Amino acid sequence: MPESSWPEEGELVICSVETVKDFVAFVRLDEYGGRQGLIPISEVAKGWVKYIRDFVREGQKVVCKVLHVDRERGHIDLSLRDVNEHQRREKIQEWKNEQKAHKWIGFVAEATGTDRKQIEEALRREYGLLYRAFEDAAIEGIEGLRKVGLDNVVKDSILKVAQENIRKPRVTITGLLHLTSQKSDGVNIIKRALKSAQPKIPDVDIELLYVGAPVYRIKVTAPDYKTAEKAIEQAADSAIKSMEKTGDLGKFVRKQKAG
Repeated sequence: MPESSWPEEGELVICSVETVKDFVAFVRLDEYGGRQGLIPISEVAKGWVKYIRDFVREGQKVVCKVLHVDRERGHIDLSLRDVNEHQRREKIQEWKNEQKAHKWIGFVAEATGTDRKQIEEALRREYGLLYRAFEDAAIEGIEGLRKVGLDNVVKDSILKVAQENIRKPRVTITGLLHLTSQKSDGVNIIKRALKSAQPKIPDVDIELLYVGAPVYRIKVTAPDYKTAEKAIEQAADSAIKSMEKTGDLGKFVRKQKAG
């Protein structure tokens, strides 16, 4: 964040604890040019706090909620107690991602001879958070950077860095295939059905696992749920149709969680 900027009330911020007194902790807001803030003892933890050092210490990284900002006096009041564990983890991860993105922008600036401030400003205008730009590029390719006001050479470099450092998100879903045959060559009939349940679909992995006769688990891993759902339906439908060709039975039961 530029040093002239200020946090908004209610915002979650990353802070470094600098000094701890008996009734207050003084911190530095890492995302706002090192602006100073304070956490009164009443906002350190829920309930009565006897020793503030039981909860904060010098050098510690903490996630705080902004209670009040007085720009004229330069005061920022913060709360540690109003941040739950889920919010803390999410904010820490967001901050770590932004640190990575800052480093990656340095790579792009060096590779293209472009001022890194220019790159940062263009990405922030479109995405707010720098990491989101690299994440979008990794998922959508160069199309994800279409609206960004930067030269194509810079966009290509961002894409390259994103593809090298960000793994595309993957989701996994499962379902159960019930395949039954009373024929003498039933084993071969089921084998053919299982083989047909593994169609080749770009960027999709389909795995069949034996659960116990007559049940087989279909495990599908894909970039998103829509693609995964479509793939598992296609796989199950192919297996069932294969069984029905020989007058045998096939049934599919969708499970909501990965197996």
